[in-house]
Amino acid sequence: MRFLYIDIDTLRPDHLGCYGYHRRTSPNIDALSETALRFDGVHASDVPCLPSRTALHTGRFGIHNGVVNHGGTDAEPAIEGADRKFWARLHYESFPSRLKNTGMRTVSVSSFAHRHSAFHWYAGFDETYNVGKFGLETADEVFAIASDWLRRRGSEPDWFLHVHMWDPHTPYRAPASYGEPFANDALPEWLSEEVRQQHWEGCGPHSAQESAGYAPNPKGATIFPRQPQQIPDMAAVRQMFDGYDTGVLMADEYAGRLLDLLCDLDVDGETAVMISSDHGETLGELNVYGDHQTADAITTRVPMLLRWPGIEPGTRSALHYQIDIMATILELLGESVPARWHGESFANSLRSGGDEGREALVVSQAAWACQRGVRFENWMYLESQHDAYHLYDDPMLFDLASDPHQQRNLSSSRRDVVGRASEILTTWRKDLLPGAARGRDPHDNVMAEGGPFHVRGQLPDYLDRLRATGREALATALERRWLS
Repeated sequence: MRFLYIDIDTLRPDHLGCYGYHRRTSPNIDALSETALRFDGVHASDVPCLPSRTALHTGRFGIHNGVVNHGGTDAEPAIEGADRKFWARLHYESFPSRLKNTGMRTVSVSSFAHRHSAFHWYAGFDETYNVGKFGLETADEVFAIASDWLRRRGSEPDWFLHVHMWDPHTPYRAPASYGEPFANDALPEWLSEEVRQQHWEGCGPHSAQESAGYAPNPKGATIFPRQPQQIPDMAAVRQMFDGYDTGVLMADEYAGRLLDLLCDLDVDGETAVMISSDHGETLGELNVYGDHQTADAITTRVPMLLRWPGIEPGTRSALHYQIDIMATILELLGESVPARWHGESFANSLRSGGDEGREALVVSQAAWACQRGVRFENWMYLESQHDAYHLYDDPMLFDLASDPHQQRNLSSSRRDVVGRASEILTTWRKDLLPGAARGRDPHDNVMAEGGPFHVRGQLPDYLDRLRATGREALATALERRWLS
C-alpha cells in the first residue's frame, strides 16, 4: 500500500468548498472529495498544535500521554520510568511505527518537531525532513522536498508519506503574487458590524482590539500585510478572512500538485490519500480573531477526507476522534491497534457502508484557555479552569444546529443539557484518572504552574493596555477573577 497524508495546519472544514464554503478556496481538495470519504464529525481530542499531533502520534488522549500545553511540565510526554524497556513504548506503539509493521517505509516532511521541540514526533519514521523555518515556510517550499521524494521513491511499493503545510496558520502570509483572489467575494454573514462592535468592547489575546496577540505590532503589519493587527472596522474583518482563505488556497494548490504527481508516476489508483489538519481556527468566534485558543467546536473540529482503494466514496456524519481514524486505518491495513490506544477502529462499519461513531466526544485545550468540552448531538459544552483573559462565562453551552458560530450561551436556559454534558465529562475524567500521566490530571497541574503557557506572566501588562484603551471595567473584572 502507498499512503499519502497531506496535513494542512489550522484548516477548518467550513472554509473548504466540499464542506459547503461559498468561496473557491479549495478546487483540488474538492475534486479529491468526489472520490473520497468525507467525514463531517471528526474532532481532535486535544488542541492546539503540540497536544493534537502528540495525540495523533501516540493514539492516546493528552490526559494519558502527558501533553496538553505548549510549555511547562505538560508540554512533554510522560516518561515510562523504571518499567521502560530497551525500546520505549513509543518506539513500537506510535502511528508510524504501526505502519512500519505492515512493511511501509515511513517518511515525514514537516517542521513540527522543530517548531515545538516535539522530538518524540520522529519515533517510527524512517526518514524525516525539516523544512527549517519553524512553520513559517510556505507550501512551495514544502512541495519542493515532498515532490523530490516522490519522484525518487514514489513508484516503489509500500510507503507512507506525511506532508505538512502551514499556510492557513497565523500569521497569514501567502505571497503577494497570489494577489487578492477573494476581494469580490462576500464575507461570512454571521460576523456583522454589530458582532464586531461587541467584540471591540471585549478583551483577551487575539480579540478585536489586539487581533495579533496582546497588542498591535506595527512591525508585524509590515512583515505580514495579510495579518490584521486590530479589527476596528469591517475592512479589517475582510483582511482577516481574505488572509486566511488565501493561505488555504495556496495549500490547496500544492496539495493538487502532489496529487497530480501521483498520476504522473502512474500510482494514483493504488495510493490511499488522506487530507486533514491538527485543529481549526476561530475567525471571530468567541472573540478570538485568527487563533486557536479554546476547546470549542470550531477549534477542535478538523476536515477529514480519506480516499481508500476498495471503499466507496461518500459522506459520514458520525462523531469520531481523529485518533479513531488512525486506528481505523491500521485495521484496514490488517494491523492491530495497540491496547493502550484510546483511538477505536470502525473499519468494519466503514467497509459495510455504515456510519457508526461515538455518542459523545470529550475535547481538551490547555495552551491558551484551560478548558474541556463535550461534543454530543447538536451541542457543544465547555467548562473552563482558565478563560485566557477573555472573561468567558463558565460553563458555556451552544446549540450548533441553530448557532454554529457559538454566539449564544444557553447554559442558564438549558440546565437539563448542562447536566447531561457535565455528567459525561465527570464520568470521562473519573474513568481516565487512574492512568493519568504523572499520576494527576494535567489540567490541574497546568493551573498549579501558573496557567496555560501563552497566558503566563501576561496579565500585568495587559491590564495596563486595557486601561490605556478605555476598558477599565474589563481590567477590574480580570483583576477580580485572577488576582483576588
